[in-house]
Parts: sequence; C-alpha cells; structure tokens
Amino acid sequence: MRKLSHKQSLMVIIAIALLAVILQFVLGQAWLAQILVSLVGAVMAMTMFIEMIGTLRSGKYGVDLLAILAVVSSLLFSEYWAAMVILVMLTGGDALEDYASKKANTELKALLDNSPQVAHRLHGEKLEDIAVNQVQVDDKLVIKPGELVPVDGFIVEGSSNFDESSLTGESQPVNKDFNDELMSGSVNGDAVVTMQASQVAANSKYQQLIKLVKKAEATPARFVRMADRYAVPFTIVAIAIAVVAAVISKSPSRIAQVLVVASPCPLILAAPVAMVSGMSRASRNGIVVKTGDVLEKLSTAKTVAFDKTGTLTNGHLMVAEILPHQEVSQTELLQIAASVETISSHVLARSLVTYAIDKGLEMLSVSDAQEITANGVQALIQGKLVKVGKRKFVTGDPLIQSQTHTAIYVSRDDQYLGCITFTDYLRPEASQTMVQLHHLGVKKLMMLSGDQVKTAQKIGQEVGIDDVQAELLPEDKIAALKALTPEEKPVVMVGDGVNDAPSLVTADVGIAMGAHGSSAASESADLVILKDDLAKVAKAVVIAKDTIRVARQAVLIGIFICTALMLIAAFGIIPAFIGAMFQEVIDTVSILWALRARYSNEK
Repeated sequence: MRKLSHKQSLMVIIAIALLAVILQFVLGQAWLAQILVSLVGAVMAMTMFIEMIGTLRSGKYGVDLLAILAVVSSLLFSEYWAAMVILVMLTGGDALEDYASKKANTELKALLDNSPQVAHRLHGEKLEDIAVNQVQVDDKLVIKPGELVPVDGFIVEGSSNFDESSLTGESQPVNKDFNDELMSGSVNGDAVVTMQASQVAANSKYQQLIKLVKKAEATPARFVRMADRYAVPFTIVAIAIAVVAAVISKSPSRIAQVLVVASPCPLILAAPVAMVSGMSRASRNGIVVKTGDVLEKLSTAKTVAFDKTGTLTNGHLMVAEILPHQEVSQTELLQIAASVETISSHVLARSLVTYAIDKGLEMLSVSDAQEITANGVQALIQGKLVKVGKRKFVTGDPLIQSQTHTAIYVSRDDQYLGCITFTDYLRPEASQTMVQLHHLGVKKLMMLSGDQVKTAQKIGQEVGIDDVQAELLPEDKIAALKALTPEEKPVVMVGDGVNDAPSLVTADVGIAMGAHGSSAASESADLVILKDDLAKVAKAVVIAKDTIRVARQAVLIGIFICTALMLIAAFGIIPAFIGAMFQEVIDTVSILWALRARYSNEK
C-alpha cells in the first residue's frame, strides 16, 4: 500500500476532525466523536511509535516521544479534542515543512526544470528534430532564437548573444561568434546559429550540473543530528515539568496540559529548512552546494588551500615566447604542441590552441591521445610519439634547463624539440578575497601548486599567501592537506583541474571553479562555483556562516517558546485544547525564522 504524503495525511486528519465535529455538535453523538478521535489518535500514536523505534535503531535520537506522550496523555484524560488538534498540527507541520523545503529549493532545482530536450540536426540539406541524447559528436545542429543549446560545442556559422546565467550566474548575455564555445543549457538570443557538437548530452556541461543538483538534495547534516540530540534534554525537561506540575496541583490532567505544548517541531523542522534555504541562496549566487553538511564545515573553516593556475590566476594565459631547439622552427613547434593539446581542458592547453588558431595554423591529425595527470599529454602524430607538458615528463636530458616562467616542453620520439612559455595574470579579485577570508575567521592560507617554485612564490607574494608549496604532484597535495594539525581544520581546497580532484576529495570541503574546470574536479568537489570568480569562495563562506547561525537561532527560539509555554501550562493557565493549538504557532515561528537563511543582507 502506497504511503500517504504529508499533504494527503493532513487532508485525511482534517476530514476526520470535521466528521467528529458533525457527530458531536450537529448530530449530538458525542460518544461517537470521542471513539472516532480516540481510534485515530491511537493509530497515529502507534505509527509514530514504530517510526521512533526505527529512528533509534538507525543510531539517531528522535523527538517523536514528546508527540506520542502528548497524544496519549490527552486521550487518557479525555481531552480528545486536544488530541485531535495535536494530530492536525503534527501533520500540518510536516506538510508545512514540505512546502517550505520546496519553496527554499526553487532556484536549486531550476536546472532540472530547464534541461534541454530537443535538438535540430542538419542531415544533408534537411533539418530534423531529434532527442538530445541522440546527438553525436561532430553533428551539426541549428539553434533558433530563444532556444536552449542542447549539447556542448562551438559555432560554425553565424553569431548571436547567449544567456549563460543559469550556468555561470552572469546576468549579461555573452556574444558568441565563429569557433566560440557554446555550453549546453545556455539560451540563444535573437539570431540563428549553426553549431558543431563536441560532446554528447551525457558529457555536456548542463548534464554535469544536473548531476551536481541531484546530489544537492536535503540530506541530514551533522548540525541536524546535533538538533536531534537536543531532543534528549528537552524531553527530560518537558516530562519533569509535567510530573512536577501534576504532583503539586494533585491533578493528573496537568500532565496533558504541559505535554501538548511541548512541540518537537522546532527540532525536526528548523535545521533542515535552514540548510535547504542556505543551499538555495548559494544557488542564486552561482554556487552549487551538494549537501547541507558542507555548509557547517565551511562555516568553521580554519584553513583554505588554493591551486594556482586557473584558480588564483585568471587562467587567460598568453604565449610569451616560442623557444625551438635545434632544427625545429617556431611555427612547427607551435603547430605540433597545439595539435596535441587539443585533447586537454587545462588552461595552458586552451591558451596555446587559441593562440595557434589565431596565427592561422591548421591542427595536425593526432591519434592514441592520452592525458597524463599532473604531467601533460601525449599522442601520435604521423606515427611519432609527441609529448607535451612538464620538463621531467617530456625529456630526461639534464642539460635542458627549467624556464623561470610557466612553460610547457615538447619532445618527439624522445627528442627534445623546444618549449613555449606563458604569461599569466593574477585574478583582480584574488588579493581582496584573501583579506575577506581572514576577516571571516580563516587562520591559514596555502597555495598547493604543480608549477615551478619561483613562479608560485611570485604569485603567492602578490596575493598575500605565505605558505606556498610548488612542484607538487596530486599525492603531494594530499600529503600537504593531511599534514595539517587538528587546530588548522576544517580545511578547504579550491581547484579547477583534473590534478586537483584527489585533493578536493581529501579536504574537508572541496571547492571546484566550475566555469572552465574539468568535470573530474566538479564531480569530486563538495561545492562548485559556476561563475569564474574567486570572490565566490568568500561569498560561500559568508552564506555558510549565515545559514548555520540562522539554523541555531531557529532551533533555540522554538525551544525557548516551548519551555515558556510549558511553564505557563504547569500552573493550569492554558487548557489542553488551546495549548495544542499553540503548537502550530511554534512551528510557524521556527520555520519562518529558518527561511531567513534563504535571503542575503549584503549589498
């Protein structure tokens, strides 16, 4: 039998309550009304008791005991209308939680609601509509005005403005022209363009984000379990007040009057609603948070570690020098290196390929292409093995000196061909972000880079990071994170490349710069920044701190109101029926306060 939703359960309870009202006040059958309410109350109490046992067996502390005691005590002392009100309020509170969660999660689910479904594929001279999952790499697709880009690719004909706000958070449309990259999920402006698919739907940017959103469902965070632990002392206090009041007043019914206002709802509603609200606020700011637990860890972060290239720097590297070795010309060296780098998503590769295309060079055909994590790429060109990447990966010749600037080295069949150096620029927001993180309570800033020591230290000095560690392999970055003391944790790692994925998993919170980052980094991270803006790291910390603060406030406010009402009820001032109705007031106050985490007070 299918379990009723909270909304359906509420409708059933309301219908039974109306029937009971008719039986007693219209038909004058009070005994039938009492039997009906007692039966329903007993069934509901038994159901809640079974669920409570399951909760305890799972190792969590539940707060259902108070609700069960309130219903049972009301029935025992013939306060069956109070019992009915409690049942209405409990099911109403669950339904209200569903509504609040849905309201708070609106922005977080927007990606799912707008997922591309159809593509217009050019088949010869004809245009055919196909499902997005039928698109193959190299298919030519027509994007009409106002339509979603179905898969990742690049423009081969036409130009238009594209709205990428759902992907990057950037509100201004971006002009795209011939050979410019298109991201699936962006919206075409007012011109028809033809694109060539570079990814199938499953591997496109939009589907990667949808996977992240699906992981971002409201799962209980450690803070929520802390809220559950409030249930033990709160239950003890509530029972103690009820028993003392009954003994002093010599009226057993006083137990029911106290327990009906001991609402457990602030404990079971406020924290999850606040977490979902905080995740929603992050989503509106171009930040996808996978679970509520991430927000708690981020709010207490003591150390933040950064990758350099593409993270602290803007990633728009420019070719500085082409330095061929022996008989190779500059043009040949550039063409060979760029052809192999077409398979890589690294910022150096993107810059090199763009530079070569701007020079009018045609890419050579490559085969058996492979990306070697943290070292470089290799492929066959005309049957010869070409390696492009770090010096130690490309050549073992000790006479080849390392460049003082960021560089890639090239060899063909183990014969050194030369190197290409790059000029990178610090992100304009990087220094201010470091200052903001210090003001937010971060004690230690680190740079964990695979780049050369001199280059990394220069960037570290400019941005304001003292602890700079360079020429690191992925395992070295992991070791550096694990070497931190307990006083320096939780630790946050910020990166964007494939080589950052292991360290993102190792850190307490992994943050991926997802605008141009690899899918491996985004999948490994706990939090993904969709817009290419390092300031979003500090923004994420602000949102996390605000969310946790509001969650604690909502829980404690609810507990305070409950305790105050219990003390008043202990003197017999609040009848059980009225006390039961106060539960909804407590629920509403707690949830409304928790929803404050959804909104920002910053300018």
